[in-house]
Amino acid sequence: MDLPINPPLSPMLAKAVKTMPRGDLLYEPKWDGFRCIVFRDGDEVELSSRGERPLTRYFPELVEAVRRELPDRCVVDGEIVLRRGPVLDFDALQQRIHPAASRIRLLAETTPASFVAFDLLAVGEEALLNVPLGERRRRLEETLADAGPPIHVTIASDSYETALRWFEEFEGAGLDGVVAKPRGITYEPDKRLMFKVKHERTADCVVAGFRWHKSGPVVGSLLLGLYDDRGALQHVGVAASFPMKRRAELVEELRPYRMDDLAGHPWEGWARQSQEAVADRMPGAVSRWTGKKNLSWVALRPELVCEVAYDGMEGDRFRHTARFRRWRTDRTPRSCGYAQLEVPVAYDLDDVLGVKGA
Repeated sequence: MDLPINPPLSPMLAKAVKTMPRGDLLYEPKWDGFRCIVFRDGDEVELSSRGERPLTRYFPELVEAVRRELPDRCVVDGEIVLRRGPVLDFDALQQRIHPAASRIRLLAETTPASFVAFDLLAVGEEALLNVPLGERRRRLEETLADAGPPIHVTIASDSYETALRWFEEFEGAGLDGVVAKPRGITYEPDKRLMFKVKHERTADCVVAGFRWHKSGPVVGSLLLGLYDDRGALQHVGVAASFPMKRRAELVEELRPYRMDDLAGHPWEGWARQSQEAVADRMPGAVSRWTGKKNLSWVALRPELVCEVAYDGMEGDRFRHTARFRRWRTDRTPRSCGYAQLEVPVAYDLDDVLGVKGA
């Protein structure tokens, strides 16, 4: 591969803000998928993740689409997403990271992914990293004007009011906020020069276990549960953002609730399932990204309740890691159910992909 910009290349990032910023900005929906920079040099195609890991082997259908729909020589920044019906499905997208080639081929046919482009970094012999964003956006629209599914160009707008509307409406299609980009910025890898506004809600959850931190004998994450309408405690995600001092304090706070084994624990049955079932449901599932990473967990009597902040749901689980807010000693575990969660109004993903910028 011999392009004006060659891999590895870290993507430019956004910093989180609480409110929608104003100014000379370009607003775009925040797509919930795998950040990906596409490099194409003729038949050579590389899909590179945010962490500069190769995604190419996991998405053969996108490699073919890139060869068919993108210019012969180009570097394009965007997001790999996967849809189920009218919404994005991040959980199904995660299932695409699989070690077996036969499974990858099957998933490419049964759950094909799409690529949503939002920046053009190089085309032909020209590198565009030093070109202002506003001009890069114009070039992106021009260069990918004839591209067809599963390659899409994200909608964009310079209207603050449109951005606010997108923030409210597009969550129903599985998107998780809005990104605001200063028009004058050049592309600076690994720098947080853009802004992202994400949904944040709170929920009261049962703390039914924890994982140790990778650095040593302090708490790494709390395992969270909610009761469903059948009275079963479902694992819904983790809370993991703690200073190291707080992680050490949590060890002592949780000690009285620790169980020597899983007998009588709501998740006891999961420990007896096959390894394939465990990978789908058990809190100690092996990470698809790290492979051998130990995600074993310590069971706690399900008696503690905490309030967490979360940005959205993916099926019956939190879409991303939740943020611990406080203990709720005034709440009983059985009162922590799915009914408390706010459900966004449904919105068809086709309308997001098909709408032109205001």
